[in-house]
This record gives sequence, C-alpha cells and structure tokens, in this order.
Amino acid sequence: MSPVSGESGLTAAADLTGADFASPRAYMPASMSRHSPRTQARAAARLAAVQALYQHEMEGTAVPQLLHEFHNHRLGATIEDVEYADADVDFFDDLVNGTAARLGEIDRAIEEKLATGWTLTRLDKPMKAILRAGTYELLARADVPVGATISEYVDVAHAFYDKRESGFVNGLLDAIAKQVRSA
Repeated sequence: MSPVSGESGLTAAADLTGADFASPRAYMPASMSRHSPRTQARAAARLAAVQALYQHEMEGTAVPQLLHEFHNHRLGATIEDVEYADADVDFFDDLVNGTAARLGEIDRAIEEKLATGWTLTRLDKPMKAILRAGTYELLARADVPVGATISEYVDVAHAFYDKRESGFVNGLLDAIAKQVRSA
C-alpha cells in the first residue's frame, strides 16, 4: 500500500525513517547549482528551514532561538569543513515562522493525503519537516509557482533520502497542491 492516498504508482514506504541529516549531500540540493543566485538563495533557505524545523521538533527549541542560531551561526557559515550556502533570510524566516504558526492546519492537510492507516507518527522527523515546510509554502506562498515548490522540496528530499522517498514527497505535495491551489 502506498503512503499517499490515491497514488498507486508509489511503493510502500515502510522505511521512511532513515534520513541521514549528517550526510554531506544534505547541504547542497541539486537545484542550488543550476539556477540564478536568487533561486539558489531560496533553495538554501528551504533546506535550512527543514533543518530548523527538524531541530525544533527534536529538541523543542523555541522558534525565536532557532532563528537567532541559524542567522548567526549557520546560514552562509562553514561548520566542520562544510560550507552552508547563503540563504534568503526573509524567506527562511517566513518558512520557519509560518510553518510553526500553522502547524495544526499543515499536519491536517498532510494526514488527509496519507493512505488509510498512515499517520504523521509513522514518518520520521526529517520527512515530516520536509512535508511541513512544503505544505506551508503551498498554503501560504501563492507567489511561488506550485511546480517550483514541489521540485524544490523533492530536491531537499534527495539531499537526505533515496529516490523512493523523494517520489513520496513529490506525490504527497502534488496531492496537497491540487487541493489548496485549485482555481
């Protein structure tokens, strides 16, 4: 059974629990190297927002403290020989603040699109952070095209997961987009 309701093309994702947040590939999604500096800065903001949301859930770090930490110690910094890309700070702040503020609505939107028997608790925390940030962007950032949003979060998923999980992100965000961005 697929974890996305109505998406028969996806395989079961019983192991959507194995993200490696320490993986070097996690710091540079493919989209960051093939686009304009503005697009690269937004891609870096998305990746950083996912990491911040993950930290928020894992450690319970308050959002203002997270923003301060990322602004002063992570965005554009070099940590343990890993260079973090410069991010669009305003976009990063909106993703983190907006996702945290609308978490209940976001989680309901995600759970509505999961297959019967699937809940957010079955997904690991990195996957939840990716889906939550992507869902927030679909709900609140009409200035960003749906295709761009989905593609960017698929790229973020590629930074942490293999193809199957990236396909899961694609299918779930596409299903949410069809509901929340329908004209």
